Amino acid sequence: MDEFMQHAIKLAANNVKEGGQPFGAVLVQDGEIIAEGVNQLHNRYDVSGHAEMVAIRQAQKLLQTNDLSSVTMYASGEPCPMCYSAMAYAGIQKTYYAQSSDEAVDAGLGKSKQVADDLQKAPAERTHPMKQMTLTEDTYNPMQMYKKRHQ
Repeated sequence: MDEFMQHAIKLAANNVKEGGQPFGAVLVQDGEIIAEGVNQLHNRYDVSGHAEMVAIRQAQKLLQTNDLSSVTMYASGEPCPMCYSAMAYAGIQKTYYAQSSDEAVDAGLGKSKQVADDLQKAPAERTHPMKQMTLTEDTYNPMQMYKKRHQ
């Protein structure tokens, strides 16, 4: 196993020792770790405080850009749908992970898989149903405003 994945796993193990969940992540650019994170749900009361999200926030702040297409993600666990989405929005092209979502379920951490399965359903049929409220003529249309501004 390479040194970057070993580092992510060590972060995860240390997080467990400190009362957190077994997730660590590092972002690497040009052979150097530029950011790292662990799940912070247990001490920050922030459901978006996943290891990958923490590392992405650090890297974007450090590099002063949203574009992380030049970095590689190493995660101790398979990224959840939220983290996968953040990596896609950030342009991260390469991701390596050590333990699968099935292994997380086996350890008692099944929310990620549940969300992934739920996202396969139509919005109205999900665990947290969503219903679209369409805009009326007397309402601002932010999408059209954006489109006009960026043409």
